[in-house]
Amino acid sequence: MPFKQLGLSEPLLRAVKEQGYTEPTPVQKEAIPIILKRRDLLAGAQTGTGKTAGFTLPMLELLSRHKPHAGKPVVRALILTPTRELAAQVAQSVALYGKFLPFKSMVIFGGVKINPQIVALRKGVDIVIATPGRLLDHVSQKTIDLSKVDFLILDEADRMLDMGFINDIKKILAILPSTRQNLLFSATFSAEIKKLTDTLLKSPALVEVARRNISSEQVTQVIHPVDKEKKRELLSHLITQGNWKQVLVFMRTKHGANRLSEQLEKDGISSVAIHGNKSQNARTKALADFKAGEVRVLVATDIAARGIDIDQLPHVVNFELPNVPEDYVHRIGRTGRAGNFGEAVSLVCIDEKELLENIEKLIKKDIHKFVIKG
Repeated sequence: MPFKQLGLSEPLLRAVKEQGYTEPTPVQKEAIPIILKRRDLLAGAQTGTGKTAGFTLPMLELLSRHKPHAGKPVVRALILTPTRELAAQVAQSVALYGKFLPFKSMVIFGGVKINPQIVALRKGVDIVIATPGRLLDHVSQKTIDLSKVDFLILDEADRMLDMGFINDIKKILAILPSTRQNLLFSATFSAEIKKLTDTLLKSPALVEVARRNISSEQVTQVIHPVDKEKKRELLSHLITQGNWKQVLVFMRTKHGANRLSEQLEKDGISSVAIHGNKSQNARTKALADFKAGEVRVLVATDIAARGIDIDQLPHVVNFELPNVPEDYVHRIGRTGRAGNFGEAVSLVCIDEKELLENIEKLIKKDIHKFVIKG
């Protein structure tokens, strides 16, 4: 089914075509017609399923069908995300798909000065993409008016709850108009999510996209057993010998990420670390350099990597296995996307034997072990 059968207008179809997409993904196929009928929606979808376009396109379509009165734009759509990185990515999608429409959008998050945001809000915007904390700063300073919001979208709602945003979300809900369309996207459906949907959504439609099969043939998984102190040497060897151009490496700690990045640089491999202690500008620049191929290795902690969305990432390396087996699934799910092939390599020392067993139990698969001599 091509995009034009989903009920989207010409300016949106042109923008979609410019991005090189012709067929909607399963989540887009299901969610877009439901949203266009002005129904509330509960969608189970992970990153990499095309969910961002799944809510951005119908939101832009409905905004364009109901043009506001002349004058300064008012905030009619509010998209909440758990992290700054995700907010920036959603904002980029809104700008790309809304390219041929007259709407103004802006992103609001902490870690940067608030005054430029206040200036932009004064000029008027139609769409706001925000993290909950900074949005509430604007609410308390009376620099944003949310009384005309027609759409509320919660993206990665499960992560927002994991990160302790439930009270912030409740405060935001309390000041929004009661008549509005609500869309909630979540990778998992916990008891907390169920509680939130009961208060937030009015007889919602449910769309669930099958969890990406992380053991799919798109992703080759391999384990290299290695002594702890030889891991860095082995990683440098794999990158150099395999001529790997783009590698996302996972560490458990910020300190470990910094140290490994510095050691790789000493080995002549361009590398940058990304974690919660880095400033927003440093994280944005690191990600941009990595995507552009100016840096070969991006060393990341699990939290910092949560918002990273790179379509054609060929290599993911677990320098250290995660303590939580589900995080392994999230990590390796960053490669082999959108029909591309990817490789997930784990460097495992004897201390990590139990972590590995838990991962193999979760994915119901023995991962191939391959010892590299030397």
